[in-house]
Amino acid sequence: MRSSKKKNFLVRFLNMDTAKSSNTSERLPLWRQLVIQLLCLVIVAEVMFPIMYIITLSLSSKSTRPSALELFPKEISFVAFQQVLDRPTANPITFVELLRNSFLVSISVGLVSLLIAVSAAYAFSRFKFKLRTVLMVLVFIPLLMPAVGLSTPLFLLMNSLQVKVCTSGITAFYPFVKCDPINTGRVLFNLRDSLIGVGIAMISTALPFAVWNLKGYLDTIPKELEEAAYIDGADANQTFFQIVLPLALPQLAVTFFIGFIGHWQEFVLPWLFLTQPKDYTLAMTLYNMTGQYANSIPWNRFAAMAIIVALPVALVFVALQKQIVSGLTSGGVKG
Repeated sequence: MRSSKKKNFLVRFLNMDTAKSSNTSERLPLWRQLVIQLLCLVIVAEVMFPIMYIITLSLSSKSTRPSALELFPKEISFVAFQQVLDRPTANPITFVELLRNSFLVSISVGLVSLLIAVSAAYAFSRFKFKLRTVLMVLVFIPLLMPAVGLSTPLFLLMNSLQVKVCTSGITAFYPFVKCDPINTGRVLFNLRDSLIGVGIAMISTALPFAVWNLKGYLDTIPKELEEAAYIDGADANQTFFQIVLPLALPQLAVTFFIGFIGHWQEFVLPWLFLTQPKDYTLAMTLYNMTGQYANSIPWNRFAAMAIIVALPVALVFVALQKQIVSGLTSGGVKG
């Protein structure tokens, strides 16, 4: 009899409503709450494990890899951060120059691709024209291909655009004007081996996702708002810039942030295109720290550089957190 009472008490305790809602469909039993909390703890542990390990490595004064797993630092030393900031690589480039190159590429590519993408997405969302479906499919096809698969044609295209000084003193703009085949001259500028060329290549890989992402959101904005603006005397430009863009601001922030993460961490295209150390980015420098053998890697400096590279992305997320959350959730409730 006692065992049955204890069993009934345990059942009632585990089925106690933790949501305290009058609606029966919104009840949250205690056992389900405990399972959710346990699952959240497992996810937090899985996410924090590599972060804690990297932080522990960065705060160590030893450059060798620890022989045992250490999640909490035994010492707090900022020697690795100081070494990275003073001389991040053996190449003749400072940390400030690396930071400038990374910000220049990431922000420029993000803003240019966003401007082009929102214009194209608005055209696909609002206007009916010939070959509209075909063009949408053509925009979608690059999303099915890995970005590294497009590196060869982009490399050849950018490498064909050069400025040379011929031996005769004439400035030739390849491929439109060429020097004498025998005396090719000296290369003044190669679009492939420049941050501008890398930026153009990255824009071409970022546009398909941005167009599709923004097009789906613009479809949820009621057309009646634009029709009312037309009745009040607004032209197409005023409607686009004063009505559509403000309403699409949350999704623009989401698209820019997702693109910023990819552009900031991109190292494949810059690594293939750039040859001059003055044009290197932080991601390239981080990859350059990995040697042929694990024992030759300065692990504390590598971890410090990884934290420094990840920090701007975290700051951008904090700055745009409100718009990002609004953009990620508003698409599911509009319609």
